[in-house]
Amino acid sequence: MSSSPVFDAKAFLASASSKPGVYRMFDADGELLYVGKAGNLKKRLSSYFRKTGLSPKTEALVARIQQIDTTITGNETEALLLEQSLIKANRPPYNILLRDDKSYPYVFLSSNDDFPRLGLHRGSKRAKGRYFGPYPSAGAIRESLNLLQKTFLVRQCEDSYYRNRTRPCLQYQIKRCKAPCVGLVDAAEYADDVRHSVMFLEGRSNALNDELTAAMEKAATALDFERAAELRDQIALLRRVQDQQSIDTEQGSADIVAAAVAPGGACVHVIMVRNGRVLGSKNHFPRVPIEQQPGEVLAAFLPQYYLGSAEREVPAEIIVNAEHEDFAVITRALSEARGFNVSISPRVRGTRRRWQELASSNAEQSLASLLSNRQHVQQRFEALQQALQLDDMPTRLECYDISHSSGEATVASCVVFGPEGPIKSDYRRFNIEGVTAGDDYAAMHQALMRRFSRIKDGEGKMPDILLVDGGKGQMNMARDVLQELAIHDLTLVGVAKGVTRKAGMETLFLNTPDNELVLPGHSPALHLIQHIRDEAHRFAITGHRQRRGKARTSSSLEGIAGVGPKRRRELLKHFGGLQELKRASAAEIAKVPGISKKLAEQIYAVLHSD
Repeated sequence: MSSSPVFDAKAFLASASSKPGVYRMFDADGELLYVGKAGNLKKRLSSYFRKTGLSPKTEALVARIQQIDTTITGNETEALLLEQSLIKANRPPYNILLRDDKSYPYVFLSSNDDFPRLGLHRGSKRAKGRYFGPYPSAGAIRESLNLLQKTFLVRQCEDSYYRNRTRPCLQYQIKRCKAPCVGLVDAAEYADDVRHSVMFLEGRSNALNDELTAAMEKAATALDFERAAELRDQIALLRRVQDQQSIDTEQGSADIVAAAVAPGGACVHVIMVRNGRVLGSKNHFPRVPIEQQPGEVLAAFLPQYYLGSAEREVPAEIIVNAEHEDFAVITRALSEARGFNVSISPRVRGTRRRWQELASSNAEQSLASLLSNRQHVQQRFEALQQALQLDDMPTRLECYDISHSSGEATVASCVVFGPEGPIKSDYRRFNIEGVTAGDDYAAMHQALMRRFSRIKDGEGKMPDILLVDGGKGQMNMARDVLQELAIHDLTLVGVAKGVTRKAGMETLFLNTPDNELVLPGHSPALHLIQHIRDEAHRFAITGHRQRRGKARTSSSLEGIAGVGPKRRRELLKHFGGLQELKRASAAEIAKVPGISKKLAEQIYAVLHSD
């Protein structure tokens, strides 16, 4: 099979238009790889073919391009709208894709009944009545309907059920309905309940509370204590919800959209606020082919989310947790599509800042839960088995990393993963001693020798796969240790960051330095390796900082007789650190509370003994 010809980018760019438009990139088989938009097609397309500074995603994409088609548009906003239409229709593999494209549900209030009903509605709005929302999920709607049912007792049964009743149903017995089906409530009272429900759904909570409070006081004055008690309970329920859902002002409406990204996935968390009420929130997990920045994920997510469905409501303000250069174009497109000004706000203050932080925290937590999900981790382990062509699925992975500052306080880390995720009880750190400062190979040799000597002696479990971060050099060091200890049935994987040193472009070495393995950026096996490598790096840095901090603040003083923890704290506090203490004279040291002249001279002598 002959190799595909190299795409002639120079010839293509020579005739490319400088007008705004959309471009489509295809591979050798004519499969669509990527759809993009640009204010200047020639300038944007040229950026894909420069020799340096390309992102991992761009490098992987460019390597497969065999054809590029362009469509010129009137302006960049039109280009964005066309881009989203093409992405939705073709779902190219190198675009960030929003999987959940179903319409959001609404609360529906019928208008052609003497006694209107409330219910959940999804889809086209054909039935006569009012629609409130949209809500982020059916669960969020059921929560509101449940509250309304307990508070105002408006019926929620289907019309076919309602018209065939001859006696009250269970909802009447448990005080969730006033049984209009059999005439147990008059139309005026029921109309008031419907009106109050509408006020709640419109977010007019303060006006509703005022009206109910006035009615309660009127009932109490008229000695109708039963009615007053009912109104009191309604007010208490509504205030409880209002306290939980208030955002900034009663008129505040916004979507708070936050993205979190990690090796293996991305999460976008959307909190919906309408008229001062939080209607709920929802997670989205868009397909991200190679690790992106949060701003890039949001720039791809927002147009698909808001322009992908004509029924999806766009609020006047969208609060985001990252910035991107495309937000200005997206803002114009959303404003034109919806007929009013829409703003995208990455920088906010006060209450909106707290909601932004809440959305970010939810996105990070949801993504962490997804990535640590046992089934998800199991799939990664199965993918690793296939990628490394192992007979059995590995059940225990160990990864080692080295951390130091110019050779100071060198620490080696060992982290352990199983199909259930990180096994933190088996994590280990090794304080490296007796090696040349900055010699990472010798540090790795010492850590592996100490660890695997103990395993050979029956202390601990032998891993199925040993991962070492650092490429060929560290891998060779690990091979020497395993050969020295006569350990032969262990799969060894070296992880090198590659030329760009960016996630998604790692090179793996399997058992020997000449057995090179490059996995695609979207590979679950590579995501597992990235995850455990990053965890080993984090664990090593934490240990190194702890050791370095302890050495810098206490080691020189710990060996001095009469200088215990309390006096060490006083000395460091008085002088602001060890360096200033070393500069002080014996007389100055003696001024520290609790330090005698004799002890000060002793401290001075020890600090200047080198």
